Amino acid sequence: MRPVLVSVSIQGEMEMKTPRLLWILGCLTIALLGLVACVAPEMPDAAPEIVEIEYWQYNFEPRVLAMDRLIEMFEAENPNIKVVHNADVPYPEYRDKIAASVPAGVGPDVATLFYGWQTVWLDAEYLVPLPEDAFPAALIDDEFSPLVQASFVDGTLYTIPTAVRTLAFFYNKDLMAEAGLDPESPPATLDELASQAAACTVRADNGDYEVQGFVVDLAAQDHHWFREVLVRQFGGEPFSADGQSVTWNSEAGQQAWDYLLKFKTELETGDRDLFDGSTQAFLAGRVCFHVDGSFRLGSIAANAPDLNFGVAELPSHNGVQSTFGSYWTHGITQKGASDPARLEAVVKFLQFVTSDEAGTIWVNMVGELPARLQAGSDPELLADPKLGAFAAGLAYAQATFFVNESDQRQALIDAYDMVVLAGEESNAALDIAAETVQGILDDHYGQ
Repeated sequence: MRPVLVSVSIQGEMEMKTPRLLWILGCLTIALLGLVACVAPEMPDAAPEIVEIEYWQYNFEPRVLAMDRLIEMFEAENPNIKVVHNADVPYPEYRDKIAASVPAGVGPDVATLFYGWQTVWLDAEYLVPLPEDAFPAALIDDEFSPLVQASFVDGTLYTIPTAVRTLAFFYNKDLMAEAGLDPESPPATLDELASQAAACTVRADNGDYEVQGFVVDLAAQDHHWFREVLVRQFGGEPFSADGQSVTWNSEAGQQAWDYLLKFKTELETGDRDLFDGSTQAFLAGRVCFHVDGSFRLGSIAANAPDLNFGVAELPSHNGVQSTFGSYWTHGITQKGASDPARLEAVVKFLQFVTSDEAGTIWVNMVGELPARLQAGSDPELLADPKLGAFAAGLAYAQATFFVNESDQRQALIDAYDMVVLAGEESNAALDIAAETVQGILDDHYGQ
């Protein structure tokens, strides 16, 4: 009987333990389900925040297209930065638009300006210094054209360019041939320019110009040609060594001025009021010789692709070779520097558009020379039949420090008009212009 009793006892004990075991297992299951429910599902990485910056330049088609290309490349490398490109403003309205927007804290974060405007823009507090850690002075000294030194003010860098440009001598080969001149031998000296311009000039019986040999146009590039080239070639200097005194009305400057004037007053080789100025006249194939910048290559390619022309270095005189160098440059506005994220994006953009790669794209699309020395010293560039003359000029180019480029240019335009329209003596007109510009310099330097 004992075995039976034992068996019944064991079975009863098992039956008593089974509900407890099930209860424990149930509790464990509930606990595990709770733990699973408490574990947060893995979330995908948040999309990076897009920083939008605004870039402005005036409407000049070759530069607009080149910048569009650079912006496309930049945004591909920096998908978190969106660049709004505003290039709808015509040149005559550009500075007014800047003046209306930047002080109000709207408009561009980065703006392109002519280097000769920089002093005026700084006085108006449009620009902030470029961050020194991103654009150290040693980098500019070692890797950029010496012309870019004009972007420093009292040792502080305010702007930086993609490209620089020089002046050179454009000539229409077809018009030279029609005049019996060798289209492969453009004028190499000022004397040759005067004689060949006269030979190219064709007038109808009523006196109207059919072909203009050379058009003096101080509203275009000829004010630079006079100041930094002709004055030096006749033995003078345009300014004192410290840049604070006008000297382009010296005896040498007067000789240079008279040389310039004689194309209108004596040789009668052209009229700036025809064809909307000398530049448009050259593009239309109505002017034989023309002084212009490397940027003109882009507009010729776009607007006068069939023009049969060549480019040479500017004519020399007294053994002196000279040219004027300048550039359009980029600066950061107060708005662009107002937010750390925006400023970081702006700096990245400026570093990209002033790189060697950007300079190479710029020269191919616009015709302006890379501001960086490495890209600008490309042997193919120096050997190029159109760009080579501009590249060669970088070795001896002179850049004017402008307090107010527009007003300083206008003084010479007014002096020219005094002579050709009002009959003023050439030396008196030049002295008046010099006095006007000296007043501008004195106001700036506080004399």
